[in-house]
Amino acid sequence: MDFTTHGWANRCLPLRVANQAGWHVLNNTKFEVEWNGKPEVDAVKITFLDGRPSRLVKSNFGFGILTWYLPYLFRTSPGYNLLVRGPANMPKDGISSIEGLVETDWVNGTFSVNWKITRPFMKIRFEIDDPICMLVPQRRVELESTQPEIRNLESEPVLFEGYKEWIASRRGFVDQVNKNPPKKDEPKPWQGHYTRGTHVSGAPAPVHQTKLLLKAFEETEPPLRQPGSLSPTPVLGNPVPASAWDKMKQLLRR
Repeated sequence: MDFTTHGWANRCLPLRVANQAGWHVLNNTKFEVEWNGKPEVDAVKITFLDGRPSRLVKSNFGFGILTWYLPYLFRTSPGYNLLVRGPANMPKDGISSIEGLVETDWVNGTFSVNWKITRPFMKIRFEIDDPICMLVPQRRVELESTQPEIRNLESEPVLFEGYKEWIASRRGFVDQVNKNPPKKDEPKPWQGHYTRGTHVSGAPAPVHQTKLLLKAFEETEPPLRQPGSLSPTPVLGNPVPASAWDKMKQLLRR
């Protein structure tokens, strides 16, 4: 979004808020991955660039799928799933994230994060701290209990009048810009009603969010340090070596 002309995409409040609507899990090792287009597991080649191979990054399913194994067991409140989706508005050339919905209020196992390589014979790089997924709690049955409808806009006169006012304002604005276009080095003008949380009439929205302030993950218990254990699930209180714990703390943060 920052690379668009004059940061134009950052004026889109829905995009900015969507970027904040979840917690990122960050990659903890620098590597390149390449797929030769075949279905076998060994058709995906992972090259670690800092000389330190990671046991969390593997080719395990074949068909050009890259997998991260997260060293955490996630638990949500009763009735909440965890939507494990790709990082919002962060496309990556040659590879696409695979999304999953996990019932994390009861399952006792961990889950993996997977991306599908879409362009064979292309080296795809992941840097340290690149987001590999976004975690979004989702209330179960919320979607199933929603009844979508298609109605005529004219059936709600107040909404219809507001829409006609908005479309007239937008068309007038576009006509004005077309008559007096900005110079090449000037930012494009914009109305910005949605960002300000107002209708074109100036009436304010009853509720308007311009940012989401999510709470950071907090370590509420110290790690148990018992030599020789390689448990990947510190949430359950299993022992974890100090060195592994330090890596885990770096992997999951906002």
